[in-house]
Amino acid sequence: MNANRRPMTAHGKKLLEQELQRLIQKDRPQVIQAIEEARGHGDLSENADYDAAKEQQAHIEGRIARLKERLANAQIIDVSQIKSETITFGAYVVLSNEDSEKEVTYQIVGEDEADAKQGKLSIQAPLAKRLIGCKKGDVFELQTPKGETGYEVLDFYFK
Repeated sequence: MNANRRPMTAHGKKLLEQELQRLIQKDRPQVIQAIEEARGHGDLSENADYDAAKEQQAHIEGRIARLKERLANAQIIDVSQIKSETITFGAYVVLSNEDSEKEVTYQIVGEDEADAKQGKLSIQAPLAKRLIGCKKGDVFELQTPKGETGYEVLDFYFK
């Protein structure tokens, strides 16, 4: 297997493909139009509109290249087909923070689809790394910026 392969859910792949399509079909043509309009304003050496549009174009082209590379190296995992006795990539994990006694649910996903505010935890995050291989009922400590925090795995599932 290629060492550059990155795990990604089917949903994560779909989101990256949608972003790529938007960049190619909408954002790229808009910035090309902005460059043409800025050229019409005359001297390019002192044209702030032209400089801003060229900078935006570089950003868009760089993002398109990164998305194409990430999609080419994606290892798509159908989470709904996973049957495991332990937590693996794609699992939804229900945790209890033993310090605050709050319950939280995270899904362990690929780096490109991670968003902690939406409960999507990168496979590279320290908490996700610690969860891999755990079972329901496991208790562990994790060093966080605020100090040591205790967690209990209340449940996990795949969907």
